[in-house]
Amino acid sequence: MDHRPRPSKSCKRIQAWLVLAACGCFSNLLLSPSARGQEPARTSRKQHLARLPDSVPAPKNNPTTAAKVDLGKQLFFDPRLSGNNKTSCASCHFPTRAFTDHRTTARGQQGKSLSRNTPTVLNTGLFKHLFWDGRANSLEQQALLPIRSPVEMNQGLAALETELNAVPGYAGQFRRVFKSDVTQTGIARALAAFQRTLISEPSPLDRFLAGDEKALSEEARRGLEAFRSSAGCIRCHNGPLLSDGKFYRIGVSWKDKGRQSVTGKPGDAFRFRTPSLRNVALTAPYMHDGSQKTLEEVVTFYYRSVPTTTPDGIPLDVEPLLGNSFSEISDMVAFLKALSSKPLQVTPPRLP
Repeated sequence: MDHRPRPSKSCKRIQAWLVLAACGCFSNLLLSPSARGQEPARTSRKQHLARLPDSVPAPKNNPTTAAKVDLGKQLFFDPRLSGNNKTSCASCHFPTRAFTDHRTTARGQQGKSLSRNTPTVLNTGLFKHLFWDGRANSLEQQALLPIRSPVEMNQGLAALETELNAVPGYAGQFRRVFKSDVTQTGIARALAAFQRTLISEPSPLDRFLAGDEKALSEEARRGLEAFRSSAGCIRCHNGPLLSDGKFYRIGVSWKDKGRQSVTGKPGDAFRFRTPSLRNVALTAPYMHDGSQKTLEEVVTFYYRSVPTTTPDGIPLDVEPLLGNSFSEISDMVAFLKALSSKPLQVTPPRLP
């Protein structure tokens, strides 16, 4: 027997409005148009779910080759890319942890905790903007930023060139791949080439989208329906990445200025890029600050805990789903778990 309290008339009206929103009648219900300089999210053909491509396109100045990928893989796992020769890219992006570290926030030099959660590098070749604040516009640009960051790998790029040129194995590979000595440009291009190969295996959702109706449980299918309609998640989490790649202010915390640190625009304060939901069940904890430990916490946050405004009174880009039933939370979690695939097997290479 169901002992849950019956929804009030006002709750029923809100639920009815959300159903209309799913049909496009109130397409701006969950995203506030007043908080930003960009268009509020609207129902469009782009707001759909899609399978990942088999490969990630490479820029013309950095075509993907097997030799370049092999070189990039070695560099990704090599602690000599850090100033103290103890930290590699894989020190924060563990293949066995869906290329995250499962820490609340990343660790930098001497094990010092940094301010942001480590995002996965799986499928990142499909993003137009990288990092939580979007400060890099390509994998080539992204690759060097952690290396030279004083609080992350703390390695001068000129010194790194000298160090790796003294390693015969690297010097020979760079001459074969790039027809040059070891350079920071070559390092970035090799790392980017390797990261473009890190594409998730098909998930239960992908199999469902391909026509296998048994790929999702009944609970997950209900979660998918809420995701697409009453909860409105698809407005920001859509496409192959389950992310629109844009930046939103959702009120998780007020310590980090987010996108504003890149653009300098006051209107970008506290905005962070929509994370991909691919493999989300494998990449806890969540949010840019790692403050949400479980998927249940994340979904409950959106359903009940989103604040009204910033401390300065600026409206947020989302509103809590107060009119929705708590029963949707477990359905949504079941759906989110169906977005994860078999872990990508990447064996650490032998280093030169």
